[in-house]
Amino acid sequence: MGRVPFHWSPLAFVQLVGIEPYEVMQVLQGKRPRWPVRKVHPDGLRVLEIWGRTQTGRVLVVITREVRGARFDYQILGAREMTAVEAAQYDEWEASRG
Repeated sequence: MGRVPFHWSPLAFVQLVGIEPYEVMQVLQGKRPRWPVRKVHPDGLRVLEIWGRTQTGRVLVVITREVRGARFDYQILGAREMTAVEAAQYDEWEASRG
């Protein structure tokens, strides 16, 4: 993934329980590999989850949605820590890139 302009949703900060905004930006703009995972949530919302690591190695999922016709490409909806299963999948994906 190249550099993509991101914009914070006003509600995104409510979704950052135990996660700092700078950690989200480290995942989105850092030099570590990021895994884009497209999903459709049960309510029909199409999102792009970006799986990655912070500078300290914390594994996070940043949830974004594409916004067409705006000054930015993706809106940050929130972030969460990866589950153990997701972290194992990410570790395997990350190792395969080496």
